[in-house]
Amino acid sequence: MNNSIGENINCLVDKIIDDYKQGSHVDIKETFMRPKKDTIVKIIVQLRNIIFPEYFKNSNYRVYTIRNNLAMQLEDVMYNLSKQISIVLKYLPEHEDKSDDELLTEAEQLTLKFLDRLTEIRRLINTDLEAAYDGDPAAFNKPEIVFSYPGLFAILVSRIAHELYLLNVPLIPRIMTEYAHTQTGIDIHPGATIGEYFFIDHGTGIVVGETSVIGNNVKIYQGVTIGALSTREGQKLHGTRRHPTIEDNVTIYAGASILGGNTVIGRNSVIGSNVFITTSIPPDTRVSIKTQELLMKSGSRKRMSSEELVQDDKWCYEI
Repeated sequence: MNNSIGENINCLVDKIIDDYKQGSHVDIKETFMRPKKDTIVKIIVQLRNIIFPEYFKNSNYRVYTIRNNLAMQLEDVMYNLSKQISIVLKYLPEHEDKSDDELLTEAEQLTLKFLDRLTEIRRLINTDLEAAYDGDPAAFNKPEIVFSYPGLFAILVSRIAHELYLLNVPLIPRIMTEYAHTQTGIDIHPGATIGEYFFIDHGTGIVVGETSVIGNNVKIYQGVTIGALSTREGQKLHGTRRHPTIEDNVTIYAGASILGGNTVIGRNSVIGSNVFITTSIPPDTRVSIKTQELLMKSGSRKRMSSEELVQDDKWCYEI
């Protein structure tokens, strides 16, 4: 690097360092550390390995007996998750003045409570696997679903994050579900309550909001939104019920939007593609858009002038 470039770099360093001191939200804050996303992603992977031991294992461990392998993975999760939780606890007002040792002790207790829920997460994700296999005629077998279906992965991360959300752990649950969102195109807020035998088919573009409640045996397709009716009031709506309730045995087809905290989709209902719902639907109801009329004209097309083409713009199909 020649002297002139080196001088320019030094000037840029000074300029950016000065800019760091302006007090904006993207500046350096030395009050406490921030959570590490790559560590949280590693925790997701290790938890997946623990939940699906038949399908995934950590190749870094040379001892492959199930007990030893599980113990080492749990120790890793315990250490890493406790550390990350101790960092984010300071975002909560009740923990702002606590020492690092006090925060770590609290974080370890929260981590143990979370790990104690792993058997329940395994039970729920097993029902989701059953629902995916039973509900998708294209599924070759269950290992195919575990290894390749984005919907099952998104649900798994959601169930993990939801348990941390219930323990009032800030930031980390959302980091987890947004990681799943980037990997699958499925956006499930960790606050959403989801019952057993939940199946997401295809999945891309699905949104499930924070206060959504989804019952048992619910199946949704790509592009479905279970969302808020309006967010124009922003933070004033924080903590309010904004998202719908989907009762048991409901199927929601592609592109449907169901909005509003007072909206309830009754049990055993079927919601057709591309419908827009902001009011409650009674149980045992089928909802669909009126079938559009499709007109076709057959025959070869003669050569036309540009004026004739404009006049004949309905020559082929009309919907």
